[in-house]
Amino acid sequence: MAKVEQKTKKNTVEKKKKKIKLTSTKVLVRVRSTYNNTIVSITDYDGNIIAQSSCGKIGFSGSKKSTAYAATKAGEDASSKAAILGAKEAEVIINGVGIGRQAAVKGIRGGGLRITLLADRTPVPHGGCKPRKQPRK
Repeated sequence: MAKVEQKTKKNTVEKKKKKIKLTSTKVLVRVRSTYNNTIVSITDYDGNIIAQSSCGKIGFSGSKKSTAYAATKAGEDASSKAAILGAKEAEVIINGVGIGRQAAVKGIRGGGLRITLLADRTPVPHGGCKPRKQPRK
């Protein structure tokens, strides 16, 4: 019988997750609310992401992602992850026009973070393009 050679796997580099250590108990929470989804990101003041969650990550799919209930659950999930790491106070910045704007803030509060500042940074058009010339009658 012929010898059967076993194929060996190439050495793969395993990625190690960074251990996150909070130097302060204050964090920034950014809520991006669109018509289809709501994304909640929690960062420290340097911009390093501590925790993040979205309606799709929790398990909602399709049209259920755009509901207020899904946004509440996404806010609770992200804020509870940050609270485990030592966050206590949050400054919330909301961006977007979706249904989950207020619901995500409610979920952040329910997840264990105290909100000290609430800012709405949704871009609002002003001025705009010049309208087209009216046709002659």
